Amino acid sequence: MNEFLEASVFWGALVSLGAYELGLLLKKKFRLAIFNPLLIAILCVIGILTVFHTDYESYYEGGKYISYLLTPATVCLAVPLYEQLALLKKHLKAVAAGIFSGVLSSLAGVLLLAKLFGLSHETYVTLLPKSITTAIGMGVSEELGGVVTITVAVIIITGVLGNMIGETICRIFRINESVAKGLAFGTSAHAIGTAKAMELGQVEGAMSSLAIAVAGLLTVIAASFFAGLM
Repeated sequence: MNEFLEASVFWGALVSLGAYELGLLLKKKFRLAIFNPLLIAILCVIGILTVFHTDYESYYEGGKYISYLLTPATVCLAVPLYEQLALLKKHLKAVAAGIFSGVLSSLAGVLLLAKLFGLSHETYVTLLPKSITTAIGMGVSEELGGVVTITVAVIIITGVLGNMIGETICRIFRINESVAKGLAFGTSAHAIGTAKAMELGQVEGAMSSLAIAVAGLLTVIAASFFAGLM
């Protein structure tokens, strides 16, 4: 069985899509945040690779075809933003302040926790780009001397958590403004959070899409400064 899986070119993609579809079905049936489709897919893929003793390289031979879609999917996020361009112009100052404060809070939070728990400089810079999209975060981590593979894992965990508890957090702190919700999801939980923002509404999705790009650029600039603080 293992030899068959390794010989199949697309089995990695089929496993990934099947696991994600299972996550969607569970989320639809139980309507609980814990049944996040991406989280379910990750756990299922890990389980399958473990059971069949399949190495990651063999899985990625097929799974990489899904990765190729990441860039065009990210670019497509510009569509809802374009549709809400008038709203963006109306709240431009508030949007800029919100994204800037979100990026600053993320980086400062990592710095504070790194000092509190006595983390090494390598671990610290590995965690710095936790709230930006994977494509940008990998480059930031590598440039600063972090462990890229751990950065990717941290980014995914951050996004999944943001997707799962973001709406609850907004409810607890009585954040009802659509623009504010979208900026919060995009700045703190990148593309995975944006998926949740789009479920909440067009405005939330558009603002979250904007936050992904701007927060990524600001983090690239600010991360170098914060890396020197520890």
